[in-house]
Amino acid sequence: MNIRTISQMTQLSAYTLRYYEKIGLLLDIERDSKGHRYYSQKDLIWIEFIKRLKATNMPLNEIRRFARLRVRGDSTIDERVRMLEKHESRVREQMADLKTHQQKIKEKIELCKKGGVLQGL
Repeated sequence: MNIRTISQMTQLSAYTLRYYEKIGLLLDIERDSKGHRYYSQKDLIWIEFIKRLKATNMPLNEIRRFARLRVRGDSTIDERVRMLEKHESRVREQMADLKTHQQKIKEKIELCKKGGVLQGL
Protein backbone atom coordinates (compact mmCIF):
# COMPACT_ATOMS: atom_id res chain seq x y z
CA MET A 1 0.00 0.00 0.00
CA ASN A 2 1.32 3.43 -0.81
CA ILE A 3 1.25 6.36 1.60
CA ARG A 4 -2.00 7.75 0.16
CA THR A 5 -3.79 4.43 0.66
CA ILE A 6 -2.48 3.90 4.17
CA SER A 7 -3.34 7.51 5.01
CA GLN A 8 -6.94 6.97 3.93
CA MET A 9 -7.19 3.65 5.75
CA THR A 10 -5.79 5.00 9.03
CA GLN A 11 -7.21 8.53 8.88
CA LEU A 12 -3.68 9.85 9.45
CA SER A 13 -2.17 12.40 7.12
CA ALA A 14 0.83 11.52 4.97
CA TYR A 15 2.70 14.16 6.98
CA THR A 16 1.88 12.33 10.23
CA LEU A 17 2.98 9.00 8.79
CA ARG A 18 6.29 10.51 7.66
CA TYR A 19 6.68 12.14 11.08
CA TYR A 20 6.05 8.84 12.86
CA GLU A 21 8.77 7.29 10.73
CA LYS A 22 11.13 10.20 11.43
CA ILE A 23 10.72 9.94 15.22
CA GLY A 24 11.02 6.16 15.29
CA LEU A 25 7.44 4.99 15.76
CA LEU A 26 7.42 3.39 12.33
CA LEU A 27 10.57 1.42 11.65
CA ASP A 28 11.78 -0.44 8.58
CA ILE A 29 9.15 0.86 6.17
CA GLU A 30 9.91 -0.60 2.76
CA ARG A 31 10.60 1.63 -0.22
CA ASP A 32 10.37 0.99 -3.91
CA SER A 33 13.12 1.74 -6.43
CA LYS A 34 11.99 5.39 -6.59
CA GLY A 35 12.08 5.80 -2.81
CA HIS A 36 8.31 5.76 -2.33
CA ARG A 37 7.15 4.17 0.89
CA TYR A 38 5.35 0.85 0.69
CA TYR A 39 3.31 -0.24 3.72
CA SER A 40 2.46 -3.86 4.43
CA GLN A 41 -0.57 -5.29 6.22
CA LYS A 42 1.69 -5.72 9.24
CA ASP A 43 2.52 -1.98 9.10
CA LEU A 44 -1.19 -1.15 8.94
CA ILE A 45 -1.89 -3.24 12.05
CA TRP A 46 1.00 -1.55 13.87
CA ILE A 47 -0.18 1.96 12.86
CA GLU A 48 -3.66 1.19 14.19
CA PHE A 49 -2.09 0.02 17.45
CA ILE A 50 -0.03 3.24 17.66
CA LYS A 51 -3.28 5.18 17.29
CA ARG A 52 -4.83 3.18 20.12
CA LEU A 53 -1.84 3.78 22.39
CA LYS A 54 -1.91 7.51 21.62
CA ALA A 55 -5.69 7.66 22.15
CA THR A 56 -5.17 6.18 25.61
CA ASN A 57 -2.45 8.73 26.44
CA MET A 58 0.67 6.59 26.20
CA PRO A 59 3.56 9.07 25.84
CA LEU A 60 5.32 9.08 22.47
CA ASN A 61 8.65 8.17 24.07
CA GLU A 62 7.07 4.99 25.47
CA ILE A 63 5.49 4.15 22.12
CA ARG A 64 8.90 4.67 20.50
CA ARG A 65 10.51 2.36 23.08
CA PHE A 66 7.82 -0.24 22.43
CA ALA A 67 8.42 0.09 18.65
CA ARG A 68 12.14 -0.53 19.09
CA LEU A 69 11.49 -3.57 21.26
CA ARG A 70 8.96 -4.85 18.72
CA VAL A 71 11.46 -4.92 15.86
CA ARG A 72 13.94 -6.82 18.04
CA GLY A 73 11.54 -9.74 18.03
CA ASP A 74 10.41 -12.41 20.43
CA SER A 75 13.27 -11.88 22.88
CA THR A 76 11.53 -8.68 24.03
CA ILE A 77 8.03 -10.07 24.54
CA ASP A 78 8.25 -10.06 28.34
CA GLU A 79 9.31 -6.42 28.41
CA ARG A 80 6.58 -5.44 25.96
CA VAL A 81 3.98 -7.26 28.04
CA ARG A 82 5.17 -5.40 31.15
CA MET A 83 4.89 -2.09 29.30
CA LEU A 84 1.36 -2.88 28.14
CA GLU A 85 0.31 -4.07 31.60
CA LYS A 86 1.57 -0.82 33.11
CA HIS A 87 -0.24 1.19 30.45
CA GLU A 88 -3.44 -0.80 30.89
CA SER A 89 -3.30 -0.01 34.60
CA ARG A 90 -2.99 3.71 33.82
CA VAL A 91 -5.93 3.43 31.42
CA ARG A 92 -8.02 1.82 34.17
CA GLU A 93 -7.13 4.73 36.49
CA GLN A 94 -8.07 7.24 33.77
CA MET A 95 -11.39 5.48 33.29
CA ALA A 96 -12.12 5.63 37.02
CA ASP A 97 -11.28 9.34 37.05
CA LEU A 98 -13.52 9.94 34.04
CA LYS A 99 -16.34 8.03 35.72
CA THR A 100 -16.01 10.30 38.77
CA HIS A 101 -16.05 13.42 36.58
CA GLN A 102 -19.05 12.10 34.68
CA GLN A 103 -20.94 11.54 37.93
CA LYS A 104 -20.21 15.08 39.15
CA ILE A 105 -21.38 16.54 35.83
CA LYS A 106 -24.51 14.41 36.00
CA GLU A 107 -25.19 15.75 39.51
CA LYS A 108 -24.90 19.33 38.22
CA ILE A 109 -27.30 18.55 35.38
CA GLU A 110 -29.85 17.16 37.83
CA LEU A 111 -29.44 20.21 40.06
CA CYS A 112 -30.09 22.51 37.08
CA LYS A 113 -33.17 20.54 36.09
CA LYS A 114 -34.55 20.94 39.60
CA GLY A 115 -34.02 24.71 39.44
CA GLY A 116 -31.03 24.71 41.76
CA VAL A 117 -28.26 27.25 41.65
CA LEU A 118 -24.89 26.22 40.26
CA GLN A 119 -22.36 28.00 42.40
CA GLY A 120 -19.32 29.11 40.49
CA LEU A 121 -20.88 28.52 37.07
